[in-house]
Amino acid sequence: MEFGQIEAFSAVVRNSSFSKAAIELGITQPSLSARIIALEKELGDPMFHRLGRGVRLTDEGRTLLPYIERAMDSLRNAREALEANKNASSGQLVIGAARAVSAYVLPGILQAFRERHPGVDVAIKTGRSSQLLDLVLSEEIQVGITRAFTHPEISTTHLYNEQVVLVTNPNHRFARAGVASIYEVGRDRLIVYDKESTYFQLIDRVCREAGIVPNILMDLDSIEATKRMIERGLGISFLPHNALRRELALGTLSQVEILEGHQVQLPTAVMVKRAARYGPIVTAFLELLQDIYPRN
Repeated sequence: MEFGQIEAFSAVVRNSSFSKAAIELGITQPSLSARIIALEKELGDPMFHRLGRGVRLTDEGRTLLPYIERAMDSLRNAREALEANKNASSGQLVIGAARAVSAYVLPGILQAFRERHPGVDVAIKTGRSSQLLDLVLSEEIQVGITRAFTHPEISTTHLYNEQVVLVTNPNHRFARAGVASIYEVGRDRLIVYDKESTYFQLIDRVCREAGIVPNILMDLDSIEATKRMIERGLGISFLPHNALRRELALGTLSQVEILEGHQVQLPTAVMVKRAARYGPIVTAFLELLQDIYPRN
């Protein structure tokens, strides 16, 4: 059953006339009649009684009618959705984000996106960077915000460098001194966030480059849990600065500089699967990111 046949059937029902239906569709009456005849041959039954001054549905036609009406409604809805999508006024955007990005950076981005495009629904998936790469490649997500990747099928654009900082309880000796040696840090009780994460890999590399094996006391899978442990004075940690803004402002945690000047920065990027062009919603989201994180 072809669209032209469905369209012709619906027009004939509305007009109770082949000639009027042909005028409505902007085609000749023989062309319309051919569509109806092809439909009837395909279904094996006549759909209309041909009368002198018009037509009316057969029993088989009345049985078919509600299905045709639902099909036409679906097509109208599809046209409206596509038209709205052209202006990024409605539709869905599926974003994947690293867990820290999702918790501490993405809410502000989405608030700005919602202000620009209130009709777009946004779905979020979180995971490790390597998992998000796979989701972009499989097109389960349209956009990923995570550490930068190089992949032949992925277009990656740098957004910002996430600073990973040493954080302690405000009463810790490092906080009172304002600085700490990397060698002292290596001997203190270190709480790490997710040993499989990029954050830990960077921290471990810095420590080992200084000839230090970190004294890991706890390995947690939650930044929030890590912060609560530090607030209780149970250890120190390296955490992304964006995750600490509230606690640093309240004074419940302290950021400590490393005496030797070691810095851990995680390049954070947006990635999409390479394509000749992107849909309006994805394009609008990428443009927003460009406005928030302009290239220097």
